[in-house]
Amino acid sequence: MVEKKSTRKGGGAKKAAPAAKAKRPAKAAPKKAAVAPVPPPAVPKKEKPARPARKEVAASPARPAPFGFHGLAPAPGSTHYRKRVGRGPGSGHGKTAGKGNKGQKSRTGYRHQRGFEGGQMPLHRRVPKRGFTNIFRIEYDVVNLSDLDRFEAGQAVNPETLAAARLSRRNRPVKILGDGEVGKALTVSAHKFSAGAQAKIEKAGGRCEVIPR
Repeated sequence: MVEKKSTRKGGGAKKAAPAAKAKRPAKAAPKKAAVAPVPPPAVPKKEKPARPARKEVAASPARPAPFGFHGLAPAPGSTHYRKRVGRGPGSGHGKTAGKGNKGQKSRTGYRHQRGFEGGQMPLHRRVPKRGFTNIFRIEYDVVNLSDLDRFEAGQAVNPETLAAARLSRRNRPVKILGDGEVGKALTVSAHKFSAGAQAKIEKAGGRCEVIPR
């Protein structure tokens, strides 16, 4: 048998694989030197401008606070909201609208005379009555002779001096009564004297003058 020649170049023998290259050891990364943190640059603080000194103003007289029509208002608590009645049960014044139930007092226009008690005998007619009170009576401030002993001898005693001594009231007539004794001569002026007071004042050397009303 005739052997066929191979058509490949370089003959039929296979070339040997090149020897594996020896791996070089990897270079270690150079160590970085520790760097200290750099602080941020200091920002200069803005200085506030100095305030100018206040000018001393001469004290002016106190002025009343300004007011106007916008500030006018009633005193607090003097006004109230109007009570709205007949607006349903939720308002609290619905249905009878605060008038009660039925009867004369629940109607519009009800009025009665003073002392009327619904037809029964009123109080001013069923209480007993006795005596009489004069509505034109004159009420006097009473001063006794024992109260006049505080005045000096010869001094004039009248309603003004008695009111200043708190023995009577101003604008009220004065009556002198004979309770006590008076050992000084006084000129007493009053609106009325009792017989005993007049006799004792004149016995002590004084005088009584009746002031006409």
